[in-house]
Amino acid sequence: MSSALIKGAILCTSMATAFISGCSSDDDADTDTTGGATASVDGLVAFDSARPVGEAMGALLTALNNNDAITALPLIDHQANAAGIGETLRPTSVQLFGNPALGTPLMQVNQLAGLDLPQKILAWENEEGDTQIAYNSADYLQQRHAIVGDDSADAALQTIAGALDALSFNASGNTEEDSDAEPLASTNVSAGEGIITVTSTQDMDSTYNTLVSAIQNAEPLLLVRELDHAANAESVEMDLNPTRLVIFGNPNAGTPLMQIEQSIGIDLPQKMLVFEDDGGVVTIAYNDPAYLAERHGIEGEDARLATISAALAGLASTAAGTATAE
Repeated sequence: MSSALIKGAILCTSMATAFISGCSSDDDADTDTTGGATASVDGLVAFDSARPVGEAMGALLTALNNNDAITALPLIDHQANAAGIGETLRPTSVQLFGNPALGTPLMQVNQLAGLDLPQKILAWENEEGDTQIAYNSADYLQQRHAIVGDDSADAALQTIAGALDALSFNASGNTEEDSDAEPLASTNVSAGEGIITVTSTQDMDSTYNTLVSAIQNAEPLLLVRELDHAANAESVEMDLNPTRLVIFGNPNAGTPLMQIEQSIGIDLPQKMLVFEDDGGVVTIAYNDPAYLAERHGIEGEDARLATISAALAGLASTAAGTATAE
């Protein structure tokens, strides 16, 4: 993973009408677990791909680049990152991309939605040699972040659902005749599930800058990307309270989890969200590693997860200004 800092206008995704027309909605079907597809993961749409990982992700990037509303980040190649630490991992790649015109309405309802933005599509080769493609459903976003009662957000979620379906289906190279690739995930997640929040004693800029500095100074960690959701909202003439995301990783910690279940690659690298609410309260939020492991059916890694959890908690308390000197 590169440590370069790229602040792109990326929050979620939209596709042209030609791609969206005819796509199923998130209420049409259940996740397809046939033909070597991954076991059901709550909120994850997953299906077999006719293309191998490299070709599928290449087709996805072409589609993203052909849509002016979308900005794509550089591909995260988990297999290459594993090789960089002398470990093996079957082909596993995740593409992040987005459009602030769709992401901002969700964060206007609940800034915590910024933790699951930008959108992601994962492709991996399983132990049978089959390729799977997966993404987090719009229902997962809606339920996890309690995005209800807002017409703009509802419309954005509907568009996101169709776009993700179209993008992933197009990337897979599947045909209507040979594919069950309209599966939609079973989603049963409660509001705020798996999200750890820490209230900062510092202002927004100090909290964020302290967090970034702490990541940069932690030798095992690689600072992958910084995203300014509020600035991206402004770029499409929308208002959003200060909301910034840091994406960072450590292949030594993430690779062993993906060696057990590659689908967790959609939740890696790690992310931390820093945001300020209407009352000026600054919060740091991140995914609980134990929740991610449970979501993807990973067992027997309690010690590793405890180490990751302690590292994340340390970063958050440092950024919050509550860390105690040893």
